[in-house]
Amino acid sequence: MGRFGGPALLPGDAPGIPERQRLIADLDLAALPGDATGLPLPSSGRLLLFARFHAYDLDASGTAVYVPAGIPVEERHPADHRHEPDHGWEGVDLTTGEELRLGYDVSLPDNEVLIDPAGHPHAGELRAAWSDVRYEDWGRLGGTRLQIGGYSTDPFGEDDPVTASALRASGDPEGRRASPWARPRPEDWALLAQWNGLIGGFVYWTAARKDLAERRFDRAAVLACFDIH
Repeated sequence: MGRFGGPALLPGDAPGIPERQRLIADLDLAALPGDATGLPLPSSGRLLLFARFHAYDLDASGTAVYVPAGIPVEERHPADHRHEPDHGWEGVDLTTGEELRLGYDVSLPDNEVLIDPAGHPHAGELRAAWSDVRYEDWGRLGGTRLQIGGYSTDPFGEDDPVTASALRASGDPEGRRASPWARPRPEDWALLAQWNGLIGGFVYWTAARKDLAERRFDRAAVLACFDIH
């Protein structure tokens, strides 16, 4: 239903690829069943996910670009920054355009933001059991995984990027002073995509559901979580 990396296929009048961002995935939305994600996504066209990530900064930059079906496109390549190392991309090869194939999986909340340990006496045990199952499946399946919709996965089991994105978009001053991760999740935001292609790290694209329904993918936020250990 698409590919990882490779050249970006964009309309001729589309802006160039932002500096030092890379195409992570190009998705064929027509190949994605409408009930598979719980997101208000278009039933046709392509969705391109871009990101720039730094291993020592939990913030990331990036964007999502929607290209409607039937629009003429041309190849775009990112600027050459081989002499400007971007920590966090070591060992990541996005030049081959590896095929993306559709598969179904279970997604459950697995962080302290969405599961309050004080409110559930067995929260720790349940999360540990689910973590064991999830990572066993990932090891069995192997390779890079791109999740569309569902709940986010944080390597530390503490944070929720959907909550962080919603707080930053709302301009909540308390949310900016405190850690933006440890706040209740607003229901009008969602995880658009999550990529586990970095060693020990994840990149997340989040968006307001209203923006997704209006096809304003350019308003998506991009965050990252990286286990530096």
